[in-house]
Amino acid sequence: MSSPTMMMIKHSVIWGGGIIGLGVLLFKFTVPTDEELLSRMSPEIRAQVEKNRELRQREQELLMEIVKKSSKSNEPIWKTGDLYNPWEGTGGKLIIDKVALEREQADNKQMKELDKLKEQAEALKK
Repeated sequence: MSSPTMMMIKHSVIWGGGIIGLGVLLFKFTVPTDEELLSRMSPEIRAQVEKNRELRQREQELLMEIVKKSSKSNEPIWKTGDLYNPWEGTGGKLIIDKVALEREQADNKQMKELDKLKEQAEALKK
């Protein structure tokens, strides 16, 4: 009734589905969420991750802008000129300047502190 080819296909589908299902289950139950991963980290590493979070977010936003701009042009992505090519330079260059971002964050923090001090000084004058 069933030919050897049909038996082979049936066995392949069953074994393939079982392997894929096992992979999905293992992924679901073994991979931690971002919150679980952060909670398991040491305080020093967690602080470093939190410190660099805004840098990674800004870098991702800039990369998305570059991708949108590149998708509108007919040129290949390597000819757009906005992305850094590691084979042409020293390598390891970030899209966002980390020092400039840290300086901007420090300036914003300092301005907030100055505003608080000004408000306190005005409150004391009254």
